[in-house]
Amino acid sequence: MDEIRVLSPTAILGYGFPVASFEEGLRREPHVIAVDGGSTDPGPYYLGSGNSFTQRQAVKRDLKLLIGAALERNIPLIIGTAGGSGARPHVEWAWEIVQEILTETRQKAATAVVFSDVPKAVVLDMIRQGRTAPCGPLEELTPEAVEDAVHLVAQMGVEPFIAALEEGADIVLAGRAYDPAAFAALPIMRGFDPGLALHMGKILECAAIAAVPGSGSDCLLGRLQRDSFILETLSPVRQCTPISVAAHTLYEKSDPYVLPGPGGTLDLRSTQFEGLPEGRVKVWGTKFVPTPKFTVKLEGARAVGFRTVSIAGVRDPIMIEQIDSILEGVRERVQDNFDELQDYFLQFRCYGKNGVMGDLEPTPNPGHELGIVIECVAETQEIANTICGFARSTLLHYGYPGRKSTAGNLAFPYSPSDFSAGAVFEFCVHHLMELDDSKGIFPMEWRVIE
Repeated sequence: MDEIRVLSPTAILGYGFPVASFEEGLRREPHVIAVDGGSTDPGPYYLGSGNSFTQRQAVKRDLKLLIGAALERNIPLIIGTAGGSGARPHVEWAWEIVQEILTETRQKAATAVVFSDVPKAVVLDMIRQGRTAPCGPLEELTPEAVEDAVHLVAQMGVEPFIAALEEGADIVLAGRAYDPAAFAALPIMRGFDPGLALHMGKILECAAIAAVPGSGSDCLLGRLQRDSFILETLSPVRQCTPISVAAHTLYEKSDPYVLPGPGGTLDLRSTQFEGLPEGRVKVWGTKFVPTPKFTVKLEGARAVGFRTVSIAGVRDPIMIEQIDSILEGVRERVQDNFDELQDYFLQFRCYGKNGVMGDLEPTPNPGHELGIVIECVAETQEIANTICGFARSTLLHYGYPGRKSTAGNLAFPYSPSDFSAGAVFEFCVHHLMELDDSKGIFPMEWRVIE
């Protein structure tokens, strides 16, 4: 086999895709359909809570099309980071949807379910052995952080996927996974170059985001050959360009030449990008360099309290000119009124004045109106409601020099003005851990629908 074709239907399962594009991809006779099911991009809440950030109906719509196409053509369907964050609750949630589809359509499929949850005892032992390290500018991993984690997962590489495929899986439903792994597993199993396979997977995992115009809700096809790979869009309104593909290669990476992953790095110093007719791009020269020790990234999230939010608008130029001192005055008033409550976090985000970048904003001059988000995080929802509500009412009626009206300083787009947002989580584990066996900590279960 001199070419293996990988069809990526969408950037994340549940983001959708045009049926016409998908059918165009199927006409290319892919050897595998692969899709990324999640990300840490939406933040720690989803890992901590066990909930998916994609909606069930949207995921079922996508999966029904993908499962039907894969089983009809007798090609595998591979899903990485199932359910959004890849912990056991997310994977089981995704499995329920797969099971429901197979039952409703009366189809049979051998499904390999691969879990990525890591027992805390294993991680604690690795800490004692000195076999963990920060992933980025963080402190060393502590036993306290591990114990605090509600869910703790490891990012698997291609090895567990390959093991499932070698045992005959029709569908591989995996927990937290290195984004390119689901796309690179079958090619690497078939003997294709791992550097090229993983680089192609790095592009395919976000589907047509790497095209012009970009879209996370459209398909992309990868053709992996022995010495290169070719990317092509499947919609007539999009095309790949050398710049769009090279730019996406750098997506979410701090080093333009070395992209780390489980067990090794992609070396891009000799990578070349060439535009081909019909909006296709050819890529070659990427090398996979194994690391001396096989490491995986750990991710964990812990609960830190409950959040309440209030949203308001300000258009008084006199108030806007003094907004920093006004907010500081409100903060002091809240603290004075509830001096017995110390364990809370109160924040004001002023959109229109450094709301996105904060102190890093290079153009700090405010606009003619501000959107203010008042947020409180506290140990209970009741305390969060109390502090946020008091801060909102204080700001609403706060007196300041030059004020011309006493009717109120804020415009509220909603009633009620305050929203109880529920539990809040933060990442407490974002570290590397050495493994002796690249697939041993990722248990696999077989689920068969008769």
